[in-house]
Amino acid sequence: MVIKVFVATSSGSTAIKKKQQEVVGFLEANKIDFQQMDIAGDEDNRKWMRENVPGEKKPQNGIPLPPQIFNEERYCGDFESFFSAKEENIIYSFLGLAPPPGTKETEKCDATDETEAKPEEDKTDEGAHEEVQSTQSPSEGQEESKEEHEATGEEDEEKQEEGEEKEEVEEQEES
Repeated sequence: MVIKVFVATSSGSTAIKKKQQEVVGFLEANKIDFQQMDIAGDEDNRKWMRENVPGEKKPQNGIPLPPQIFNEERYCGDFESFFSAKEENIIYSFLGLAPPPGTKETEKCDATDETEAKPEEDKTDEGAHEEVQSTQSPSEGQEESKEEHEATGEEDEEKQEEGEEKEEVEEQEES
């Protein structure tokens, strides 16, 4: 199985370049085999990518921007879904690959299997755990609120970048 990363080698958008570099750099650092497919210099690659990104994953303008990631013909996701999978340590399942032994993702799978295999604990212990989890200090609540606010700011910035990227794609298509 070959991972295909669709990129635009001549993108004028720094946001797109950074996202492409992050995906490619991560795959190289983790020795995951992949092919870069240039959509700027190869019309066939551009058409194939646009036709194979699922409708629900396409932006409002209908033109998916790079990087887009596939495992052979199977769509894996865009940069945002790649980033989420990386943060959650589930990148191998995101890519449709078996995690190598000793990785955090393998450990997560093993831990999940062990939890599912355990018999139910004493109900009184579960109640005690629930009480501890439900008490949240004010500082924790403030941190969550701060994180939500920061995430909203990032979303606004991404929307602005997407608008710039859309204009750039339109300019490229005109020429």
